[in-house]
Amino acid sequence: MLGKLDEITARVRQRSQEYRLKLQVCCGAGCLSSGAGELLEELKRAVAAQGLEGEVGVVPTGCMGPCNQGPLVRVSPDDTMYEKVVAGEAAGLVECHCGRGEEVRAKLLFSGGEGPVCERASEHPFFRLQRRVALENCGVINPESLEDYIAAGGYRALYHALTGMSREEVIAEIKQSGLRGRGGAGYPTGLKWETVYKHVSAEKYVICNGDEGDPGAFMDRGILEGDPHRVLEGMAIAAYAVGARKGYLYVRAEYPLAIKRFELAIKNARAQHLLGSQVLGTEFQFEVEIRVGAGAFVCGEETALIASIEGRRGQPQPRPPYPAERGLWGKPTLINNVETFANIVPILIQGGEWYASIGTPKSAGTKAFALAGKINNTGLIEVPMGTTLRQIIFDIGGGVPDGKRFKAAQTGGPSGGCIPEEHLDVPVDFESVVKLGSIMGSGGLIVMDESSSMVDVARFFMEFCMDESCGKCVPCRVGTKQMYDLLHRICEGRGTESDLALLEELAPMVKETSLCGLGMTAPNPLLSTLRYFREEYLALIPRRAEGASVGPSAHQP
Repeated sequence: MLGKLDEITARVRQRSQEYRLKLQVCCGAGCLSSGAGELLEELKRAVAAQGLEGEVGVVPTGCMGPCNQGPLVRVSPDDTMYEKVVAGEAAGLVECHCGRGEEVRAKLLFSGGEGPVCERASEHPFFRLQRRVALENCGVINPESLEDYIAAGGYRALYHALTGMSREEVIAEIKQSGLRGRGGAGYPTGLKWETVYKHVSAEKYVICNGDEGDPGAFMDRGILEGDPHRVLEGMAIAAYAVGARKGYLYVRAEYPLAIKRFELAIKNARAQHLLGSQVLGTEFQFEVEIRVGAGAFVCGEETALIASIEGRRGQPQPRPPYPAERGLWGKPTLINNVETFANIVPILIQGGEWYASIGTPKSAGTKAFALAGKINNTGLIEVPMGTTLRQIIFDIGGGVPDGKRFKAAQTGGPSGGCIPEEHLDVPVDFESVVKLGSIMGSGGLIVMDESSSMVDVARFFMEFCMDESCGKCVPCRVGTKQMYDLLHRICEGRGTESDLALLEELAPMVKETSLCGLGMTAPNPLLSTLRYFREEYLALIPRRAEGASVGPSAHQP
């Protein structure tokens, strides 16, 4: 089977060499919404009309990164990228760049050419500090082509694991890498794999958690859309390591493109014996199915996700027992998120020691972030752990638009907190962010400027948690509602000092007594904004001299 992988690789590379140039069009969800699909077809027509079909290839790719600059077109091997290209400009771009060898300066994001006015990708601020590991193939290969993935080294890590490594050796490599779960909790991945491996059972399962529900987060979506086989291969390696034969991708219904491309990846992999029985000519067998969630935020929690796959209402269960011991249908189950699985292949190819050398001693590797909000360069990025917020927001993100002042960065979605300007130089890793009252979460990063009301931000996220609470436990069901009502009243100028005191009493109670992570972390935006922006709360509360009530009745929202 290794010979077959080599044969496909040689065929793809030979075909690529026949082209003088390749026009890669970003066909991630963001660029598609801006007309990338029409642009792709117009570029193909323009190449044909100008008699360049044998010289110029036109291929779709996944997300290239700078989403607010789309639709994006990257020219290889020139290493030139054009931004905001619309379908009507396709013929001119082909004629100018592919026909005459001249760059279209008006659309240039960066250039691979020579001269002082040219800026290479590695020198462009958006890309300079990035290091792509999980996103290595995104924006480079055609995500719907198994051959492209194999030519990029795909399925060799799986072959190496199946034919040259014991299960214990695979797990040891993951442990040595220091990889921690990228879904938010940061639990050591190798330790989780080892726990599932050690539980004796005739049946075990592997689940990929693609239920990415944080507002403003799109890391997992970008990976599933741009490199589905990387996730599939990571799942297969994990299944071999822990002794599972069946896997599931649980993905939210709001990601139709990710679902379509992952379904195609499963179909194509099965046809080439990369899934199913006798994978890559070995005795290993592994099947994968997709389960589509209905958009319930709480189903990102492991036990609620398992309940949903089983056809039950998605509600968290008390732990222990943990899924590693008793998970899907009562069997030992390994659950990792999309980005975690996307890191498995490079770790096996280049070694755990290599991966551990990236990032910080306690937070190894890289982390993908979705930049959104009041920032010049929104998009999907990947940086080494320990990169500072200042570097992410001002160097990669280009700072705050319209000359306004940076105010805070919300990390970790509704489960995270708001980090103010005074802490911009904090390294972004699991430990440092927690000390500031936030969490890194799955990688959503929303930037706010001086026009943002931090009390209103806390109210927004509390409303989200209130709406998404499954209602099973009282602290979360009732507590988030009470905190939202108090925040709403303060935002309207009807709050009292007693309301503020009650908020500070309610938040720790909800945090400490809720059943699952949703309730446990729901107070984080409130607590962090109270910690760093308390004056904004006080400014909205009328003074006692003006007749504000501070008695017990004020506690009734």
